[in-house]
Amino acid sequence: MSMELSSLLHDLHLSSSSSSSSSSSSSSSSSSLDKPLPSPYLPPITELLSQLQEKLIGASSDSETSALIGHVEQLLKIADPNWLFTANQDDGWAELQEAYSNLVSALIGCASLPLCEDDCSSLLAAAYQSVPNLAQAVCSALTALLGTLGNGGSRTGLLLVVAPHLCVLAVTHFQDQPWTSSSSRAGARSLQEALLRTGGWRDSPHLLMGGGSQTNEGEEEGKNRGILGRILDILQPQLTKDLWHRYEAVKLVFAWTLLQVTRPSLSPHLSRLLPPSLLLTDHFRQENCILGVRCLHHIVLNTPAADLRQFNRAEVLYQALFKHLYSTDTAVLKSVLSCLLDLLVVLEKPPSSLAPSSSRRKPCRHDDVLRLVLTHMEAEHKLERRRVYASALPLYIDRMGVAVCRHLRQVERVVLGYLEITDPPEETSRLKILEVLQKITKAAWPRMACRVAVLLRCLLKLLVAVSSDGQLSDSVRQKLMGETSLCLKLMDSCCHGDLQPLLRQVDSSCCSSEVLGCLATLTGTTERCSSRTSEHNIFTLKT
Repeated sequence: MSMELSSLLHDLHLSSSSSSSSSSSSSSSSSSLDKPLPSPYLPPITELLSQLQEKLIGASSDSETSALIGHVEQLLKIADPNWLFTANQDDGWAELQEAYSNLVSALIGCASLPLCEDDCSSLLAAAYQSVPNLAQAVCSALTALLGTLGNGGSRTGLLLVVAPHLCVLAVTHFQDQPWTSSSSRAGARSLQEALLRTGGWRDSPHLLMGGGSQTNEGEEEGKNRGILGRILDILQPQLTKDLWHRYEAVKLVFAWTLLQVTRPSLSPHLSRLLPPSLLLTDHFRQENCILGVRCLHHIVLNTPAADLRQFNRAEVLYQALFKHLYSTDTAVLKSVLSCLLDLLVVLEKPPSSLAPSSSRRKPCRHDDVLRLVLTHMEAEHKLERRRVYASALPLYIDRMGVAVCRHLRQVERVVLGYLEITDPPEETSRLKILEVLQKITKAAWPRMACRVAVLLRCLLKLLVAVSSDGQLSDSVRQKLMGETSLCLKLMDSCCHGDLQPLLRQVDSSCCSSEVLGCLATLTGTTERCSSRTSEHNIFTLKT
């Protein structure tokens, strides 16, 4: 071993009792500390790692910590791998793995984030001033460790011991957050890539879930199982009800980890993944609530329905999400409406899939959700929230099928109210509500005949208003008029053609050529009456 390594250990003031006693015959104890250690008298690696750990923990300043981390990186780069990973007999490998695990934990502790004082607000950016530089240095040192580990083929056990800690560190610092910088994010990404490369994992999901054929060798079997369980072991103490909001990064690491895991690997860890997700969902801060709903949605999509129904888990999720329908936060509403749609099919069969029955259908959770959504839609005046509700409504109408008849009065009021109000520039609300009208006309056509008069006036008003609105782009105008024409055509079909005589009597003197063209397509006529009626009426309907 080179004298460069001995000089490095001398600079660190590291020695061992065994090396001192071995060199006592040739020099005194004091002189052995003043000179670089000769190669034969290097201390055992486990003892050296323990001393490095103590120095890292006891460092009194950021500059001292940075210098120690740099020395550790240099040690891992220049030392002989055979010495770095030499284990004693009997329990040598267990002792070596524990020593490296403790050193890695000490290094990661140098880049740990300060704790938040409460759950009301995050720390200021100034509180993280020293974190990026330390995190970059730690990631560089651990990348060097992985490089040395990768040079040997029989160190998989040690890699699996440190891999969960390295993964948590990398995920904490490769995201764009107040405690990261461009250099620290690059270092964290390099660490993650080195971890995947050293362990032979294809990507992050493979790292977490494992995969491939099982073998009889314990190390390969451990790798095939993935490290998800061990990462949850690391995160679990911080994910309690009283502590999680004090650790700013733990929720992000947990969410990233969960979102990488798909079926069937997610289900065995369900009992450990649901509680933190529910804690996030129940938090008053918007970003935490949305993150929690996103986690729950991922769980619903990647867990068998039977597992979700076990222990009444699905009902707990339903209650946790249902209360958020009363929220006025647009982003939260959007996430909750999407998640509930997928959760409802876990709890019960969709009403649209039920066979006809002579008995009256009992109300179900689909009815409860749709009723509450329609109630809020009627009273909503904010355009942004109207778009969210209108975008979600067609999917719920599809799910209800003919059972939407129970809600037709509410749906009618919503359709009339939303078609009257413009929603520039894309007219999302109007287009989605026209889609809703088409769906209920197809699903509940026997009940639509009695509503034709009111809906016809509304649709004709919409045609005239859209054709004369100079602020709309041509593509949006054509789309609106096309969807409106389709609604009129469907309503005419459910009325057995009774709508056409009414359309022919629309006063053509008050309509643009575009409107006349739409009506001509519906009625099959090409000539329209050109006489003008009173100027204060846009059109009249004669029955």
